[in-house]
Amino acid sequence: MSLMTSWVAGANAPDCDFPLNNLPYGVFEDGKGARMGVAIGDYVLDVGAVDHRLDPALFAAPSWNAVMAAGPEVWAALRARLIELLGDEAHRAAVEPGLVPLAEVALLMPFAVTEYTDFYAAKNHAFNVGSMFRGPENALPPNWLSIPVGYNGRASSVVVSGAEVRRPWGQLKAPDAELPEFAPCRRFDLELEMGAIVGTPSEGMVSVAQADEMIFGYVLLNDWSARDIQAWEYQPLGPFQSKATATTISPWIVTAAALAPFRISTPERERELLPYLSEPGPMLYDIALEVALAPEGGEEVVISRTNYSEMYYSAAQQLCHHTSSGCAMRTGDLLGSGTISGTTRDSRGSLLEMSWGGKEPLALPGGGARSFLEDGDTLTLRGAAQGDGYRIGFGESTGKVLPAVPQPDWIKD
Repeated sequence: MSLMTSWVAGANAPDCDFPLNNLPYGVFEDGKGARMGVAIGDYVLDVGAVDHRLDPALFAAPSWNAVMAAGPEVWAALRARLIELLGDEAHRAAVEPGLVPLAEVALLMPFAVTEYTDFYAAKNHAFNVGSMFRGPENALPPNWLSIPVGYNGRASSVVVSGAEVRRPWGQLKAPDAELPEFAPCRRFDLELEMGAIVGTPSEGMVSVAQADEMIFGYVLLNDWSARDIQAWEYQPLGPFQSKATATTISPWIVTAAALAPFRISTPERERELLPYLSEPGPMLYDIALEVALAPEGGEEVVISRTNYSEMYYSAAQQLCHHTSSGCAMRTGDLLGSGTISGTTRDSRGSLLEMSWGGKEPLALPGGGARSFLEDGDTLTLRGAAQGDGYRIGFGESTGKVLPAVPQPDWIKD
């Protein structure tokens, strides 16, 4: 597919994140109240202010949940109508008053997160982490090549890009200590992920094909991780407080329809999957990803570049497996892909991997180094799928690390 042209300023530039081919959905505020919007070129369109030909009740609240719940037919109708309105010059006079410059708006949470599940489904990341703690010969748990491993997270921890993130407190136990202490995290980390958003709900088990149809769209996702808290708490039941500080998502939901031209297949299986996880076609996407770090007062530097295609399990397989017990999925459920890493150091999706557990600190061009995040560091995730003369961008997922809150008076030394 080539570039679809629009009359909106900036939308036809080859380096624009938001051409007519994209039309991602978000929620914006410009001093006139929060509204549902679609990004196009250098602007955001107030969807409720144009003739979308759909039930106005779908756009009554500043959240995309109602549209998501309405299902694929409504999704397709809305997208087709927006392409018509923003692509045909004949609609310019009627639509232009609903455009607001992106530079003049604040972007809010685009949907209400119902539940949040995080997976551990990229092989390079799982192999790297396993190698650090168990050696390469035992890096992958016995179940890993058969099942998309995941855990239930906290929906309340999900925040939108721009929200600051406090370094968490928790129980930490040094290797040579007999007992833990309660202190601020010393090994705070990022995790480069993609998030898949469930649109239509389910009851009972669904197939991979049905799961794929349920997914409304995707966001960039940074699942901040307190590695030292996790090291002490994770046995026997896995992550808990170490992953409950914050999960930052990008403010634009890039729809599955916009990403359709970039579908690619999951990798060849090292072990045959059980039939219920079989895929009817390509279920992954070719999306280039990067992580940038800016120290307090310093210049930003890109510390990792990788691709969503590094995943071993697709979001559709993850969602299918999630329902296999009969677990009902709801509109607004968010599935984190798990950390996405490539095969080289500069393509790893976490500082834990980049610094190899702190043994090989990552040098920064302006001086200094990082094994884990320091207070004042700003982390930014970016992603885009490259088309013929256009790209489907996600915008940014950004968060700044603030110092831990002072020790409360009720905690006795």
